[in-house]
Amino acid sequence: MRFVDEATIYVKAGKGGKGCVSFRREKYVPKGGPDGGDGGKGGDVIIEGDKSLNSLLDFRYKKVYKAERGQNGQGNNKKGRDGRNCIIKVPLGTVIYEENDGLFFLTEILTDKESFIVAKGGKGGRGNARFATSTNQAPERFELGEDGEEKKLRLVLKLLADVGLVGLPNAGKSTLISRMSRARPKIADYPFTTLTPQLGVVNIENNFFVVADIPGIIKGAASGKGLGLKFLKHIERTSSLIWVIDSSSDRPEEDYEILKEELASYDIALLKKKRLLVLNKVDLINSDKKKNYERFFREKGEIVVSTSALYGIGIDSLIEQLKVIHAENK
Repeated sequence: MRFVDEATIYVKAGKGGKGCVSFRREKYVPKGGPDGGDGGKGGDVIIEGDKSLNSLLDFRYKKVYKAERGQNGQGNNKKGRDGRNCIIKVPLGTVIYEENDGLFFLTEILTDKESFIVAKGGKGGRGNARFATSTNQAPERFELGEDGEEKKLRLVLKLLADVGLVGLPNAGKSTLISRMSRARPKIADYPFTTLTPQLGVVNIENNFFVVADIPGIIKGAASGKGLGLKFLKHIERTSSLIWVIDSSSDRPEEDYEILKEELASYDIALLKKKRLLVLNKVDLINSDKKKNYERFFREKGEIVVSTSALYGIGIDSLIEQLKVIHAENK
């Protein structure tokens, strides 16, 4: 399934029904007495969370959503039926903005069945029975229904995951997540293979948590270069991070600094999240280099786990460390 994490839609709530002008037939009562009922309320447009969804793809094909209008009032004091609501289901983690000379935050949907009214239906108009007084016993006055709200909305999906994998392109994150979970991202031998975030579920002693592989970050990602800026938002809600460094790179120390700089440039709070540093592809370097890199990163204050995702080396140690961090975040 194609992953889509942003979409623009138009919503229109239902118009309220028109009030009725009607008179019942009754002896000795002028014109039989007013009995026009009120119009029904227009339907609301409601955003609702659905845990079975993981993309905003549907909104690429349908962009206009309208609730039903309220029915007109009728004689014999019959109120018009309220319009049916329009319920729009979105993935958990969707942030809703109103577009109106800028973006204005409305809400975010984080739990299943959580709902929010994004456009309120119009109030139904009053029928002539509402306007009867002692001095005007046969009113012909009534009200039209009010218009429903109409808005242009921007939907932005920020994945909900316990752990986020971040690293420069070709660091081996896709292979790593496939080793840690049952996720099977497409993997090839060139940068920017992963063009969409991938989710995997890790099971540690029947304790499940979600790991998200965030597409490669490069120097300048936080200012819009490459794919990083498009996907950095998915890191915001993770409770902890795994920084993946390619040990076979020409300069792993420089890769580390680039990753740190880009995360800080996007949001300094990302550096305060609990994290592990995975020194990956250690099968491609000798033991002396491995020890030197491990020493360098530990001196930087990092918790280091050396792995070869390709051959499954160090995966058990990584999961044990994750178990500790996951327990601390509870």
